[in-house]
Amino acid sequence: MLCSARELGLSDDHTGILEIDGVEETGVPVSRVLDREDTMIEIDLTPNRPDCASVLGIAREIAGSAGRELVKPVERASLPKLRESHPDFKVEIREPELCPRYAARRLINVKPGPSPLWLRQRLQAVGVRPINNIVDITNYVMLELGQPLHAFDFKRLAGSSVIVRRPGPNETAFTTLDGTERTLEPEMLMICDNEQPVAVAGVMGGLNSEVTEATTEVLLESACFDPVSIRRTARRLNISSEASYRFERGVDPGGAVAALERAAFLMVEHAGAELVDGGIDLYPGRQEELVIPLRVQRVCELLGLELSAAEIADYLRRIEFKVNMEDEKLLQVTVPTFRVDVEREVDFVEEIARLVGYNDIPTTSPLITMDYPARDPLRGLCRRISEIMVARGFAEAINYSFTSEKFFDQLGLAPEDARRKVTRLLNPLTEDQAVMRSMLLPGLLENVRHNCNHQNTDIALFEIGKIFLQHQTGGQPEERLQLCALMSGSRYPGSVPLYFSGQESDVFDLKGIAELLIESLALQATSGEISCQPAASPARLPYAVAGAVMNILNGAEVIGSVGVLSRDVLKKFGIKQDVFFLEMDVTAMNDLPRKEKTFQPLPRFPSVLRDIALVVPVTVGAGELLQAVRDLNMDTVERVELFDVYQGKPIEDGMKSVALSVTYRSAEKTLDDETVDIFHEKIVNTLMSRFQGRYRE
Repeated sequence: MLCSARELGLSDDHTGILEIDGVEETGVPVSRVLDREDTMIEIDLTPNRPDCASVLGIAREIAGSAGRELVKPVERASLPKLRESHPDFKVEIREPELCPRYAARRLINVKPGPSPLWLRQRLQAVGVRPINNIVDITNYVMLELGQPLHAFDFKRLAGSSVIVRRPGPNETAFTTLDGTERTLEPEMLMICDNEQPVAVAGVMGGLNSEVTEATTEVLLESACFDPVSIRRTARRLNISSEASYRFERGVDPGGAVAALERAAFLMVEHAGAELVDGGIDLYPGRQEELVIPLRVQRVCELLGLELSAAEIADYLRRIEFKVNMEDEKLLQVTVPTFRVDVEREVDFVEEIARLVGYNDIPTTSPLITMDYPARDPLRGLCRRISEIMVARGFAEAINYSFTSEKFFDQLGLAPEDARRKVTRLLNPLTEDQAVMRSMLLPGLLENVRHNCNHQNTDIALFEIGKIFLQHQTGGQPEERLQLCALMSGSRYPGSVPLYFSGQESDVFDLKGIAELLIESLALQATSGEISCQPAASPARLPYAVAGAVMNILNGAEVIGSVGVLSRDVLKKFGIKQDVFFLEMDVTAMNDLPRKEKTFQPLPRFPSVLRDIALVVPVTVGAGELLQAVRDLNMDTVERVELFDVYQGKPIEDGMKSVALSVTYRSAEKTLDDETVDIFHEKIVNTLMSRFQGRYRE
């Protein structure tokens, strides 16, 4: 069979038939004749192990596992030490936080051409296309040591300078080595000369500084770049190169110079190059060696093994960690710069487990104690509130914590309102989800509108969720749990008895829900008592109808509100029917003390029911009358309730009729009429004198 080198997958040469000399017998595998017999090993790496993205890194792991000495590539005498300046060229780092190290050497009398056969074969074996000896050597050292390199045509660098910076305002387009014009963005890091960009840092070189057959001088670059910056740049430019793969995960800054010298020696040997004495090494991101204490007992506890300090030190030294044994209980371990993933003590435990062998770690049953962790009282409170709300016919809604600022305008919040100080998202999913919510009401109003648009006009919804209050610019928001409930339409949706049909819900339904929650949860005020009072400052709730708002008070502290939503606000949300709301601070409720549970036997003696119908000024609240009766602290008064309020003729303007029902009962005897009359008269006289009331005629 007659084949060219390209047809055999040996190179891109297709000029003629590949001739093979020295073959004396037929049937010999061509791989043996061409010295291509090799074993390929594919290795999958996790993103936290960039040190293994090289032959040296894999060899180090194998040597550590096998307990053998690591044999590194052939090392020669060190070149003259690099310095921070050089008379022949200049390097400037303007973005040191994005480029912690940049080293470079100049080579002259370079003779670009085909690489040696062994070099081309090794590159082809791992899927890298040979180009010329200069480029091939940079790729070879990158695969060998894990340090990406780049060679510039030195004579094409304006001003013999290298400047690491971001693109200028007029530098918006750049042509990379693949001949594609790329659109640059201001945050991208570039390698530039005195006039223009010549490479996208850590990703791909530029066509304007490419090494060609006419190149005679080369500037060899070995640098380290910020992984996050390279990852974003490669993604924006849609470039995935071998260099960006390594820089995105983190390159060893301590190995930059060694890789530079290795490549320089190979270019001298295989490209006829001559080294110019010295070079530049800028290291603005130099950091102190990371030394982490490692407790021997902690290692043994986590692994379930009995290991000595000497054994642990030996395992770590196998993979080139420096270990100083203070005593038999504590080691001081110095992390090499190529292990960017090791940051704490437990990371060493993982390394030791891997080197010991997971199969050699004994299996033991876990210790299960007969106890359970303490339950979060706030979570339990939310669950109990949810159960109560569902039992009262409400459906629970779960909305996104992301919302839009337009809702604040629709609710009519003042510019200085604290709820307008929101936490903004850096990368919002949509414009309508650009900020963290500071109240639950807008999301539930959107739910009401959605239901109304789908002919479901009888609505009872609630949500328990976090709100985020931004008290200071740049700081973390305060997270508080809030309950918000809405009612609209029929009080008893879908009811069959005629008695319930047509009864519309109102604000008192939600007031009753608030009182039910307080009673069911046994909440007790920290000072005074928990009560519902007309809102003294309705400006706090501009979205509610003035005069139809009540605050839920813990003494003087507002922990919730009940009210009627304004028609103007509802119109802005696209809702055409009345909506009533309840808002309660669940975090504040959780801080309230709970009433103690006490046992009370069933009453042994009968009760006596008496009614009181008084005409009082309309400014007097019914709750004030009820509270006045309770404030008398009469042991015989078991319960007092409001059962009727009337305004209109024959009652004069400015007055109303209020009817109360008082239940009397004694725990010691049966009350006779004379005794009840005394108590009842005291209550009536108190109400009349305190509220300027009189009997209804």
